[in-house]
Amino acid sequence: MTTSSRAVHLTARPSGRPTPDDFEIVASELADPGPGEVLVRNTMMSVDPYMRGRMNDTRSYVPAYELGRPMDGGAVGEVVASGADGFAPGDVVLHQFGWREHALVPATALRTLDTSRVPASAYLGVLGMPGLTAYAGLVRVAGLREGDTVFVSGAAGAVGSQVGQLAKLLGAGTVIGSAGSPEKVAWLEELGFDVALDYKASPIGRQLAGHGPVDVYFDNVGGDHLEAAISAMADHGRIAACGAIAGYNADGPLPGPRNLMMMISKRLTMRGFIVTDHADLAGEFYRQAGSWLTEGRLAHRETVVDGLDHAVEAFLAMMDGQNTGKMLVSLG
Repeated sequence: MTTSSRAVHLTARPSGRPTPDDFEIVASELADPGPGEVLVRNTMMSVDPYMRGRMNDTRSYVPAYELGRPMDGGAVGEVVASGADGFAPGDVVLHQFGWREHALVPATALRTLDTSRVPASAYLGVLGMPGLTAYAGLVRVAGLREGDTVFVSGAAGAVGSQVGQLAKLLGAGTVIGSAGSPEKVAWLEELGFDVALDYKASPIGRQLAGHGPVDVYFDNVGGDHLEAAISAMADHGRIAACGAIAGYNADGPLPGPRNLMMMISKRLTMRGFIVTDHADLAGEFYRQAGSWLTEGRLAHRETVVDGLDHAVEAFLAMMDGQNTGKMLVSLG
């Protein structure tokens, strides 16, 4: 017996901002799982900023999407049929075969989820890759110290919202976040950020200058935010460079910060990182963050778009900053 399914394919390499014409939804038939395979019906999939880089045919830390093939990314779902020990119909699992309604997955690429205390979607956000990114960036890359003043850009997104909360839980002093609307600023204040800045209201450098010096900058944006942070950093400050979404859709070279000389005069440290390099922290993170989440000390929000037909729309909206918290696509 076969299972009818649909998947999103990348059909063209975007130039600048992607458009819906760069994608296509393709139907196919999936065979029953063979030995060591599991058929999963996806219920929720993730869209993430790093996926934009995978649409380019360039060498990077993760392979580019192949044209005319299903895209992939984080997803959770329910086992429909299993050819592998340890997996049975009804089990809830996490895997990297998103952007499709069903997936035939090697059992070695699946993780069974405990959904007794938190919904499965949490493993794509607060207890998933974004949460671990925030934790690793603070603890290992930036070397967060008690009493540090922390600034995080893109603070209302999936990673940034966790950075601010985790920093406070781990002993930071003042936590500053930037976001792109009054509504997002209000949410940051609800989360316990000491200072929340609307970068669209006035230049971020001017706003941030009144709240330094900054010991740790967690960079999700790059561009004007990175320049502003360098100016506001304390001597011997540390920058964890996680992303630079301000330039992801650029169709040409972008200028760097104009104040790089301050990296020398202030003796700053800036370190880029990829979350997969810090997978050894996952167990520690899940135990700690899971406890904080169930205790109500760690909050999260999801922006959910319904249906595979709207997955590309959700991705583009996320790139434009239209989400608060984690952007997800419901496939249930």
